[in-house]
Amino acid sequence: MNSEHALLADLEGAGVSFTVHDHVAVATVEDSAEVTGHIPGYHTKNLFLKDKAGRYWLITMPGEERADLKLIASRLGAGRLSFGKPGAMKELLDVIPGAVTPLAAFNDRAGLVTVVLDAAFAPEETINVHPLRNTATLSLRTADLVAALERWDHPPIVLSLQTED
Repeated sequence: MNSEHALLADLEGAGVSFTVHDHVAVATVEDSAEVTGHIPGYHTKNLFLKDKAGRYWLITMPGEERADLKLIASRLGAGRLSFGKPGAMKELLDVIPGAVTPLAAFNDRAGLVTVVLDAAFAPEETINVHPLRNTATLSLRTADLVAALERWDHPPIVLSLQTED
């Protein structure tokens, strides 16, 4: 699998502007809000899910939103969704629970994980995600994240994951 160093080198090689903010380990969105709330841009919630058919999904949505797995499954046209096992997460994405990030698609060379981004993220705005570890936050433009995912053969599905109010 590939390291954070290789990931950052890939982003730099593609001309992506990003900032890495080192911090104490954060395992939940609530922990992250306390530690990284001062960093401008979208803060995210990232879920590693598996559907009834055995397909894996990496969902990135606004951190403050509630993850309704039934709604997400319906929007994706997937069967019942459940959280993927830590062993599968490590094997497929080379990350541990608490460090899930769309950037982990960099490690999924087999293309077994489908990345889904919430449509709430504006392309020109900054999005904050982990750089394969939960002791740092990487800030980059949403459009650059999408371009990186496409470059890694993981074009994201972009759709609204929230209920319509």
